[in-house]
Amino acid sequence: MKKDLVIKILFIENSLEEAEQIISLLRNSGIAVRPARATNAEQLQAALDELGPDIVMFDPAITTLSLREVVKLMDAYGRDYALLGLVNSMDNQLVADLFVGGARGVASRTHPKQLTAVLQREFDSLQARRQLRRLEASLRESERRCDALLDSSTDAIAYVHEGMHVRANRAYLETFGYDEFDDLLGMPVLDMIDSTHADEFKAILRGPQGQEKLPNQLSLRARRADASHFDATVEFAPATFEGEPCLQIVFRRQLVDPATLAQLQRDPVTGLFNRAHTLERIDTAVAAAANGKKGQALLLIEPDNWSSIVASIGLGKADELIAGFADRIRILLGSTDVAGMLAEHTFGVVLDSRQDEAIREWISKLQHSVSNEIFDAGSRSITVNTSIGGSLLGEKNANTDLLLNQASQALRNAQSQGGGKVELHDPAAREKADEEREQYWLGLLKDALANDGLMLYHQQAISLQDAEGDFSEILLRMNGPQGEVLPGFFMPIAEKHGLNGDIDRWVLKQTIKTLRERDKHGQPTTFFVKLTAASLQDEHLLPWLGEQLAAANLKHGRIVLEMTESKVMTLLRPTQEFVNGWKKLGGKFALEQFGSGLNSFQLLNHVDADYVKIDRSYMAELPRHPENQKKVTEICQQARELNRQTIAEWVEDATSTSLLFACGVDFVQGNFLQPPQRL
Repeated sequence: MKKDLVIKILFIENSLEEAEQIISLLRNSGIAVRPARATNAEQLQAALDELGPDIVMFDPAITTLSLREVVKLMDAYGRDYALLGLVNSMDNQLVADLFVGGARGVASRTHPKQLTAVLQREFDSLQARRQLRRLEASLRESERRCDALLDSSTDAIAYVHEGMHVRANRAYLETFGYDEFDDLLGMPVLDMIDSTHADEFKAILRGPQGQEKLPNQLSLRARRADASHFDATVEFAPATFEGEPCLQIVFRRQLVDPATLAQLQRDPVTGLFNRAHTLERIDTAVAAAANGKKGQALLLIEPDNWSSIVASIGLGKADELIAGFADRIRILLGSTDVAGMLAEHTFGVVLDSRQDEAIREWISKLQHSVSNEIFDAGSRSITVNTSIGGSLLGEKNANTDLLLNQASQALRNAQSQGGGKVELHDPAAREKADEEREQYWLGLLKDALANDGLMLYHQQAISLQDAEGDFSEILLRMNGPQGEVLPGFFMPIAEKHGLNGDIDRWVLKQTIKTLRERDKHGQPTTFFVKLTAASLQDEHLLPWLGEQLAAANLKHGRIVLEMTESKVMTLLRPTQEFVNGWKKLGGKFALEQFGSGLNSFQLLNHVDADYVKIDRSYMAELPRHPENQKKVTEICQQARELNRQTIAEWVEDATSTSLLFACGVDFVQGNFLQPPQRL
């Protein structure tokens, strides 16, 4: 499932808290969700009008709405959707009733992975159904246009099913001397073919579907209605007509001798294919790769130091050298390989059906063959080295422009290393490179932890209500090889390898040290410090914090630990226990991204947060969105009633600051007010 798609989910259940837990689970899995909840028919109708849900999650325990009523209202709405049952346990009878009632799947609350998998499967299925309808509509329009193009085409085109004509255009009738298509009804297409080519043509007609690949062209003699003959080139393609598989056949009169045509595809100097035909063959290889063919590669080959060579032998002798160079390539080509000229001295080679090692072996043989050859150019004899760049061809890079760019870049990289080098792009090597890159950054991160390679910044939160003292958020950075690195880059690696807890302790230790120094200089400061889930579940963190705070002799409330609302929802009980213990040490707690759930204030009944940091999505172009201003005002009013303070992050202009003051926000924070500064 694409992570950038937003899934619109309608929950039909009694428990708001349980719906919030599912929303948090999905968001923590990287799935964007826009939720709504309904417990009666009126709310359901309103949700259908406002949200237009993709997924409906129905709890059979609800008593105010039956499954039949939900299905009836949803079907009347006329939008395709996926209905999922939401159960606490997989009771066979309950599951059967849900499926009979119209559910497409059943998700278990107690098994988050199963719930996420079922949701992803049904959303993917929904997207596939929608895409299918769009494609069917496009297909119908394409068929209509193709039919119009068929009639207006000057090519003689017919559709043949089981050897009989089922459709032919006007050009086809004129080519074979018939007035109406009715004259062809019941006539086998073999009657249009001279007997000398009948067997070959019959073999194609007998089983086009069973053949791995239809021939691109077939040269033969065709017979007209008046028994006269003409030479033609016939092209075949699988097609459908009125839903039935058939064969599209195009007859082209041969106005050019095949030998002459083949000669026109060749480069006059080297005898290899010219640029136009080489690009056509590359297109063919790309199409085969898109259909799953493996083992192909595109190579770009150039003699090294070409400008110097031409200057030494003279421009008039360059063709002799290029021709000799081409012979070295031709000798090594297999029967299905393709070689041609792509530029003045750039050769393109498409190797067919080889293992990676065989491709590298072929390259090595060519380099050895070229370097050991003495090339005659007029009265001079010289030796030449070659650089080769290329790309393996697979489904991931089955695009002609992309493939040529990859091969060209590989060639330039090889030449930049001094010549006589090879660079081969492997589209499947990205995963390996990502793993190597991760290990590299993991080593840097461990070194930074051990040798104080991490650093802290702070960004001030400006009080709009004249609170005393300084308030700042602690921001983490790491010294990288080319400058400072943001936590969004290295923290996922730290989490994957269990280093989050160590990083949190380092940040907290440095923060406490800074607070102690500021106290000595009479600078009362409150720092907001982000906490990861690993630390939240670390039973040794609170005792360690108690020791650090006691040693520093800090006043209570100077450190505010903060976590995102969605993360807290998935770790509700550990958060409760941690916050209660932290409060006993005199600390304070803040909820980030507040207001992104169905009912965020319900969370404050379970977690004693002193501050709520309003979700940054409400700050985007705030002056242009009155609905966001209204939502921020509502959050501030409710927070004030509960004696919580509000912070608006990512404030980027003066107008937004004024609006937030009018909304009743306590603190504002953003680069417009103060960019992050080194602590």
